[in-house]
Amino acid sequence: MSQPDTNTDITKDPRAANRARFELELEFVQSLANPYYLHSLAQQGILNQPAFVNFLKYLLYWKEKDYARFILYPHALHHLELLQHAKFRTEIAKDEWREALNQKQFDHWRTWREFKPPLDPALSDAPITDETK
Repeated sequence: MSQPDTNTDITKDPRAANRARFELELEFVQSLANPYYLHSLAQQGILNQPAFVNFLKYLLYWKEKDYARFILYPHALHHLELLQHAKFRTEIAKDEWREALNQKQFDHWRTWREFKPPLDPALSDAPITDETK
């Protein structure tokens, strides 16, 4: 039994082609959330290729509200922004930078939902005590 040629099907249907491109670019942008992946790209010299740098610049449209809502890993957008800078693209090739970025990401994930007391005591459920007595 022969399989249909999906490449031919996609090129014939513009909506299918747009969807495939959207999904491919979404998956790639989300992969940028992984510091180890960024490190690997840098060590292979991919991050310094002019065509790839232009592609990273093109992908900034994912920061727009209409597209960002599809991103499951918000660090991907932060890393995409960092990748716009040549210094970051060079430094992420170093093990120390990869580990530092990985640790910062982990610390953020670990603490971002911790309870923070409200600034206005009237909004707090805790009883208000008079500490002057």
